[in-house]
Amino acid sequence: MIALIQRVTEGRVLVNQQIIGEIEQGIVALIGVEKNDQPSNADRLLERLLGYRVFADSNDKMNLSVADIEGGLLLIPQFTLAADTRKGKRPSFSTAAPPQTGQALFHYLVERACATYPKIATGEFGADMKVSLCNDGPVTFWLTA
Repeated sequence: MIALIQRVTEGRVLVNQQIIGEIEQGIVALIGVEKNDQPSNADRLLERLLGYRVFADSNDKMNLSVADIEGGLLLIPQFTLAADTRKGKRPSFSTAAPPQTGQALFHYLVERACATYPKIATGEFGADMKVSLCNDGPVTFWLTA
């Protein structure tokens, strides 16, 4: 599984002009699922999302995680993250999980996240979403599991 994470001061996702997920300070994580991903990949990714140290401590060093600061975690399914862009001028999605598998693993990740951490918000798998955020820094990382 892949996550493109951004440290944010706020983030939200809309579907049909309605806010379906929203956080204040925390992490917006765009989530991609690849062909060979399993629930164990989702478990490892969640561990990394909650523990990755991207927030400043009192010495202005990135030593605090979203859990340490009690920030929000907004999980957005993002099929295009699994694209193979190495050749040509058009992405190939041959490495992406089929939609049913991707949806199942995204929902598994969300269920585990909600059971583990209180400040979870999500997008909607397969929906036309409008995502807005204020990237803080900017701080953006690519995580894999």
